[in-house]
Amino acid sequence: MNSLQIDLAPDTIQRFCHKWQITELSLFGSVLRDDFRPDSDIDVLVTFAPDAPWSLLDLVNMEYELANLTGRDVDLIEKRVIEKSPNPIRKAKILGTAQVIYSHMEAYDPA
Repeated sequence: MNSLQIDLAPDTIQRFCHKWQITELSLFGSVLRDDFRPDSDIDVLVTFAPDAPWSLLDLVNMEYELANLTGRDVDLIEKRVIEKSPNPIRKAKILGTAQVIYSHMEAYDPA
């Protein structure tokens, strides 16, 4: 599946990522496959700016905000958590299939 099966404008993604100091946002899982259903959630992989101060509550708020933007439940996970996973099969599957939809590799500038 090459096209996204969700309606999320690039400028909306950019604003969300800027707000939360996300340097890379990727999708993985069924949202990229033909088995994506109306009741499927969206699996999101994020990389934060090195100085992003987020807590677990902030991650929950990010999931909630993305759910409101997409109209679907969202599972959000940090890429570094997957990269450190002791499960090589899960790690390879997620990292090998993730599709980057936002990338901003320059230093985060809140201005």
